Amino acid sequence: MSTGFRVALDVETSRTYGRGILRGISKYLLSSRPWSIYIEQHELTGDVNRLLSRWDGDGIITRQLSPEAKSIIESRDISAIDLSNFLPPMGIHRICSADRAIGRLGAQHFIERGFRNFACCEYQGQYWSQQRTKGFVEGIEFSNYECKVYEQPFRVQAQKWNQDQDSLAKWLAALPKPVAVLATNDLLGHHVLDACSRAELLVPEQIAVLGVDDDDLICNLTNPPMSSIILDTERIGFEAAKSLDKLMQREGPVPNEKEMLEIPSLGIAVRQSTDSYAVPDPEVARALRYIREHACEGATVQDVLDHLQVSRSWLERSFREYFGRSPKTEIRNVQIERCKELLRMTDLSLDCIARLAGYKHTEYMGVVFKRETGMTPGSYRDQKDQLDV
Repeated sequence: MSTGFRVALDVETSRTYGRGILRGISKYLLSSRPWSIYIEQHELTGDVNRLLSRWDGDGIITRQLSPEAKSIIESRDISAIDLSNFLPPMGIHRICSADRAIGRLGAQHFIERGFRNFACCEYQGQYWSQQRTKGFVEGIEFSNYECKVYEQPFRVQAQKWNQDQDSLAKWLAALPKPVAVLATNDLLGHHVLDACSRAELLVPEQIAVLGVDDDDLICNLTNPPMSSIILDTERIGFEAAKSLDKLMQREGPVPNEKEMLEIPSLGIAVRQSTDSYAVPDPEVARALRYIREHACEGATVQDVLDHLQVSRSWLERSFREYFGRSPKTEIRNVQIERCKELLRMTDLSLDCIARLAGYKHTEYMGVVFKRETGMTPGSYRDQKDQLDV
């Protein structure tokens, strides 16, 4: 079995997305044969054709596949994995984030918070951005609401920054309030929040803003800090390295060039920009906030009733009217999401996770978790651990 393949990593080193991919590739190589790696420091706008003109090797993982680059790769019989999503698939095995599912997750996040006005801000001419918008619109329309869409010019340079931001601010100001806005990545989310400031719009009271990437630096530079969908970039990198290895070895089943592997997101990092519940009835909003804040402390429906001093029948009827579910279901949903977060992000014991999610007994947590997700807590955690071997 041959080893020492020469591999070029055409992945941007300047952004959280690219660096996560590189971490995933590194994790794969820790448990596999070594490669001779060629990598350059560059932005996402690097020139893959120039790289191919001065490098000769066995395989490439690229975030910048173009029709010209594909022709070079095929003419030189180089094994390749396409991680770009700026254009539709081009016949080279693609691994990327599940962009439409990301949009649908954003829609669910806002609908659960009671919003009835929705908008999405996307980049012009960017396939990945348009796919996220499609998923968001699908999720909104499935719940019988409408969504307005704004196309922001995709500019590498900032000469027209003020012009672009003024146009965006005018569009945001004209939206019916309160409104929930998905920005298709965190940088665009930063633009939306800046435009809100220009238009003197309150966030999250008038406009709730959700980004994508969970770039901690960008999300915490905004005012207020921005909620964001967490992408599993390490898994993208891991799966890319594994698939490229199979292609270069030419042993056993190899990825179908026409297939695309889409990696689901890891959930949502909720920060202040969506920490709002768009419910017309202030008492229902208070109840929802109390549940979100205290469910993982073991709060019950009776605790909610005692806090609000309302009747059980009113609370049950109001929750079903606004959210389509009971207060008890809402408490359970918050607890299950907390369990998922702790299983993904920590190595805490199940006993500790049960306690932090508001369960008195670990066994009961396991029963509820399996009923709601279809798998045991241990199996759910194993999905993460498969990347850490």
